[in-house]
Amino acid sequence: MSGATTRLRPVRLRLRVAPGAASTAIVGRHGDAWKVRVATAPERGKANAAVLSLLAETLAVPRSSVILVSGAASRDKLVELTGLDAEEIDRRLASAGRQETP
Repeated sequence: MSGATTRLRPVRLRLRVAPGAASTAIVGRHGDAWKVRVATAPERGKANAAVLSLLAETLAVPRSSVILVSGAASRDKLVELTGLDAEEIDRRLASAGRQETP
């Protein structure tokens, strides 16, 4: 690839979140969504912030590249990611999910 940067379109992911869990982790697929556990309790948006930070860290993208689109008060959330294509996001999340499996 030359020095030109290819601009990737934002990718939207569905999440099923379990706040107040014993540990924070990407669990794996949950239907068409990704199951995510966060130890943070769902108080004043703290669990949402923990979810977004976990995704950014797992996907190795800046936190500013992960935005909550809908579901702020719900276990079912929709997030938008920039900087990676959908296939790479799935690959990284699946890898993280396998690492968390006992």
